[in-house]
Amino acid sequence: MEYESNSWIWDGVYYYPHFFGGLMLTAALLGVSTSYFGGIGVFSLPHLWSDSGIFHKKKSEKKKRVRVYMDGCFDLMHFGHANALRQAKALGDELVVGVVSDEEIVANKGPPVLSMEERLALVSGLKWVDEVIANAPYAITEQFMNRLFTEHKIDYIIHGDDPCLLPDGTDAYALAKKVGRYKQIKRTEGVSSTDIVGRILSSMDDIKAHEYCNGTSLPVNPQKAIQSKSANISQFLPTSRRIVQFSNCKGPGPNARVVYIDGAFDLFHAGHVEILKKAKQLGDFLLVGVHTDQIVSEHRGNHHPIMNLHERCLSVLACRYVDEVIIGAPWEVTKDVITTFNISLVVRGTIAETNSSLIDETDPYAVPKSMGIFQLLESPKSITTTSVAQRIVANHDAYTKRNAKKAVSEQKYYKEKKFVSED
Repeated sequence: MEYESNSWIWDGVYYYPHFFGGLMLTAALLGVSTSYFGGIGVFSLPHLWSDSGIFHKKKSEKKKRVRVYMDGCFDLMHFGHANALRQAKALGDELVVGVVSDEEIVANKGPPVLSMEERLALVSGLKWVDEVIANAPYAITEQFMNRLFTEHKIDYIIHGDDPCLLPDGTDAYALAKKVGRYKQIKRTEGVSSTDIVGRILSSMDDIKAHEYCNGTSLPVNPQKAIQSKSANISQFLPTSRRIVQFSNCKGPGPNARVVYIDGAFDLFHAGHVEILKKAKQLGDFLLVGVHTDQIVSEHRGNHHPIMNLHERCLSVLACRYVDEVIIGAPWEVTKDVITTFNISLVVRGTIAETNSSLIDETDPYAVPKSMGIFQLLESPKSITTTSVAQRIVANHDAYTKRNAKKAVSEQKYYKEKKFVSED
């Protein structure tokens, strides 16, 4: 058995003050008597105390790690989801995340936009997540709760301060609250999956109104399209503190191989996660350039981006493979950018969205190509921002109905909300 060599005396002072004081007094008296009587041998005090065993402290003894659980649909993953999981992780040492099954989402909320595989990739790609449970139930049943406590060793179940109600109106987390194993975090305001669906639907109305004015589409009420668009403008208020919370706050080492990749990263999806993972494997430090709203609009059309610059940056920063982000990166990768950030390699995926008919395209990677530091990466997934939006448009009626239902609960939350502190 191993013991610490120097801490036992201070442990003794703290935990056994009277006993320690008595030993010191005894030592003082013995010290006087031995000097007076010519050096009668006495036991060494450290030897005496170590034999007593009362100050022994095991090196191997460790504090129990607190495991917390949080679940969700995580459909159209956004920085609000990421911030919720960041807060949940702060309440423990290990974060286990349950991803609700497609069937449960359909039964309780309506059709999901993303598949289970895509949602798992997004959740697993977050820097605060330690483990993932697929096909979790929407409600915390007694059977599933016991499984969390016994099989997964969960100490607390976490949810936001916004109510999560089942179709019958009951609280989905009632059982966890009843047994005293529930903790609450602050909801990230200004964004939700419902809000993002609304933005996409309104942007499609805007496109139809524009086409109708040019005589290329079916009739649509332009005034209604304008009202719809204004109603779905981002309400997110970015702060420097939020960016710091998401940041790694570390730069590259002196000899680090810095890899650079840029893009819009709009409606952050599984394809983004996989290409960032692939880019990170090529170096020590992954630097991501996120283009401005103006640049994205110029190269993709006026209805892009769906998410604004700060929203997109937070989604990228939350990814475990990303080390640093350039907020508002230039379209062209210049020599100055390469020198400033000591970039060793510039990469791009084979799947990238641009509309060359909108602007006179120049090769934004001409400089790194001329320097021999450019590499084209095969995109692991074919999913794009446009393809995600098209899924919603293809089921326009179903998502419009879902949003109308959710809008009522959203309005109720904001009407009744109270201040909740956040880590």
